[in-house]
Amino acid sequence: MVEVIDGNLVAASVIQTVKSTAAALEKMSGVTIGLAVIIVGDDPASHAYVGSKSRMAKECGFKSVQHTLPAETKQEELAALVATLNADPSIHGILVQLPLPKPLDSEPIIQSILPEKDVDGLSVVNAGKLATGDLKTGLVSCTPAGAMVFVRRTHGEDLSGLNAVVIGRSNLFGKPMAQLLLNANATVTIAHSRTKNLAEVCRNADILVAAVGRPEMVKADWVKPGATVIDVGINRVPAPEKGEGKTRLVGDVAFAEVSEVASTITPVPGGVGPMTIAMLMANTVIAAHRAAGQVPPKF
Repeated sequence: MVEVIDGNLVAASVIQTVKSTAAALEKMSGVTIGLAVIIVGDDPASHAYVGSKSRMAKECGFKSVQHTLPAETKQEELAALVATLNADPSIHGILVQLPLPKPLDSEPIIQSILPEKDVDGLSVVNAGKLATGDLKTGLVSCTPAGAMVFVRRTHGEDLSGLNAVVIGRSNLFGKPMAQLLLNANATVTIAHSRTKNLAEVCRNADILVAAVGRPEMVKADWVKPGATVIDVGINRVPAPEKGEGKTRLVGDVAFAEVSEVASTITPVPGGVGPMTIAMLMANTVIAAHRAAGQVPPKF
């Protein structure tokens, strides 16, 4: 029988650790953990994401600060706000909701966030620390960090002797995921749209991670029997059975058929998704502990 990972359950256990360690830090050193979120413009999806992040931060006992800026905000104004938050010792994590409305350029803004406050793990400094195996002082991008929690819970800390294949080479997910697997001693292949014989490459994987944004691309005959399959895709496809014009969410993996072959699999929705906000909270706790000179918790 395949084990379907309940992402909501695992995320809840991460949040429980966040709450208890945040409370312990406040009791021990008087530090209230601070998370600042910046959102520019009025994109409804972005506002929904930011709302859920702010609510979760408050639930965890953080000081949650939200800066909502108009779409016509100038690059210099946004940069100045980030500089102010960088200098504020009560703020331990800074998050800029992407995408920014045009003509704002997100890259210099992201890179201007102090690496130790970059709880999204997107700065080149944090990416470089991950690439060189420094997990002690860097912060890891939230979605791959969350996917890695699933891998560790299934296979333990040491992945020696296991083959891992990551389909997707994005800076946001594919590359950091591959680095995390490599740091845990897996033998890692990064596959992508230009990979020849992709199905054959995937069949070699004990751990298969799909993050390409193509609905149900990974079929049962791509998967090694008994493999662990982590599905990071979120795709909307037509669902005429629900009514005209209706859609449903599916991942990059054909869940029903792959479940017949894999030993462990994440569903969409309810798999990796809930872990992203949980790991954002975890990163903020880690950043606050480091700023206070304390040993951060392990997630």
